[in-house]
Amino acid sequence: MHPPQIWSSFATGSNPVHKTVPVLIHNGKPICESSVIVQYIEDAFADVGPSLLPADPYERAVARFWAAYLEDKLVNQWVRVFRVKSDKEKAEAMRQTLAAVEVLEGGLKECSGGKGAFFGGENVGYVDVLLGGLVSWVKANEALSGTKLIDEDKTPLLAAWMESFCELDVAKAVLQDVNAVVEYAKAVQARMAAAAANN
Repeated sequence: MHPPQIWSSFATGSNPVHKTVPVLIHNGKPICESSVIVQYIEDAFADVGPSLLPADPYERAVARFWAAYLEDKLVNQWVRVFRVKSDKEKAEAMRQTLAAVEVLEGGLKECSGGKGAFFGGENVGYVDVLLGGLVSWVKANEALSGTKLIDEDKTPLLAAWMESFCELDVAKAVLQDVNAVVEYAKAVQARMAAAAANN
């Protein structure tokens, strides 16, 4: 089995629907979208390292539920904050995003069961990997919108989770620089504003 090539910009043509990254190319075949890629790696490399999903079928279902929640309820609302035009729409999208973060706080409490700092308990699990991929963007959000998504007072478990996640050596090796994320996001916003002005 050849090692996979991960998340290269040349691979955007390999995503047949959205034409976006991430795309994982493994054995010449594209696997698209973050959550699907993580599941694929879990299946294709099951004999390498610890599993990201619990062995118990119910606990696996719970982890998959929170992963879907993360994408459907949190990320989709959060992206709207930067895409809608009016201040009223932005405020509503941010309100829904913050509400989703508070619900995710309860999900962390449920999944960790008081056994550790992560959704996987003492070990990083499936939901941790997916949420971890957003950490730099979560930190950049305050500079971009003036709102802190994960707040020590409102979501103390998620704040502790983020601190623990960022201390992992593997996270330090791959997390994006927050200042670079802010600059990239501002450039994208400027391009979108220019395109809207031209239409």
